[in-house]
Amino acid sequence: MRMGKSIKLISISIFFVFCFLFMAALPLYADIYMYIDKEGVAHFTNVPTSSAGDYRVYIRERLRKTSGTYSSERYDRYITKASKQHGVSFPLLKAIIKAESDFDPRAVSKKGALGLMQIMPKNLKYLQIADPFDPLENIMGGARYFKKLLKRFNGELSLSLAAYNAGPTVVDLYKTIPPFKETQDYVEKVLKFYYSFKHL
Repeated sequence: MRMGKSIKLISISIFFVFCFLFMAALPLYADIYMYIDKEGVAHFTNVPTSSAGDYRVYIRERLRKTSGTYSSERYDRYITKASKQHGVSFPLLKAIIKAESDFDPRAVSKKGALGLMQIMPKNLKYLQIADPFDPLENIMGGARYFKKLLKRFNGELSLSLAAYNAGPTVVDLYKTIPPFKETQDYVEKVLKFYYSFKHL
């Protein structure tokens, strides 16, 4: 009897181990949801709230299994194109992308910012972006926006980066990098990446 129970327990253990390994081998999914509010503003998220009633699947995607990291060189040709067209240096654009999304083209922040350069949905039309998850469109739109910030803040890089993170109105109000830890850390992080890419 004891041997029978032992065999049964071993069989159950093997079954659960097999199930675990099988589930671990399954491809991961990352769905993006969208809803349009009463004012016609589109909202995107990868974690729908509001009882999921208003949200509809915008992109249903099967992600390839990865270590969670993305190639830092994969979008260099798009960054080069945006750099030449909008007059923003290549290493700077690349540094912003690194800080914003770590080169994940499907990134969605808690605040709803989208894609490589984390564009807010309310700015998509203004920046001529039809699909925020298209790498070229996203980078071109983000470069276009950052160029406007550079002009607005007379080429002051730190202020322009702060405005990209906290919004230009807030930077106008303080006339310096706003006293927000998130923004201060963001500016420092982008500058660190910028000088790193600049000297590669």
